[in-house]
Amino acid sequence: MLVTIALLLSLNAASAAFLSGAGVALRRGNGPVISAQSRIAMVAKQTPHGGKLIDLFVHDKEAAKAAADITVELNDRQSCDVELLCNGGFSPLTGFMNEDEYTSVVQDMKLPSGLIFGLPVVMDTADSNVKVGSKLLLTYKGTDMAVMTVESAWEPDKPKECLSCYGTASIEHPGVRMVAMERARKYIGGSLQGLGVPTRDFPCATPKGGARHAPRQCRR
Repeated sequence: MLVTIALLLSLNAASAAFLSGAGVALRRGNGPVISAQSRIAMVAKQTPHGGKLIDLFVHDKEAAKAAADITVELNDRQSCDVELLCNGGFSPLTGFMNEDEYTSVVQDMKLPSGLIFGLPVVMDTADSNVKVGSKLLLTYKGTDMAVMTVESAWEPDKPKECLSCYGTASIEHPGVRMVAMERARKYIGGSLQGLGVPTRDFPCATPKGGARHAPRQCRR
């Protein structure tokens, strides 16, 4: 174990020295440059992003569901976002980003708190009945996944989002194509109460027996 740790530290140090000497850095679109040292430090960090692993699943699921006034069937992409928000995969987020958080991430690749966050995580809808204050029961193929309290609703500047996040407005880019053609015109943000996780057609195998594990389970 000690040999393995020492080897990893040596590789990290060597990588940092090499990348620093070569002047290698990453830029997301036209956003800020991220140095090699910063990237290595982020990878090596053992604490959850933001310092706390989020878990949004509630014990009293029936009470949470009873408060919902609109049912929304999620698509594949939205259901994955909901699952990652609820199980802490998108820590420190406690729901879909509101307009201020979205704007901060698009412009500066950071949450308003200053914490780095690479891409916006938003819910989209074409339902005119969904407004600020609505409580949405989010379902996916027969599974009640979460209840969302809508706290923010806006129409984003999608060309700006694409240029800032992906560095291009070309529809050939999969991210641009998703924003332009898959996401609805209106974005909504708000907190989530997790209810359940669906059985997916594409289960993700993990080293722990081949089953899908949430971030908290992988840390045991």
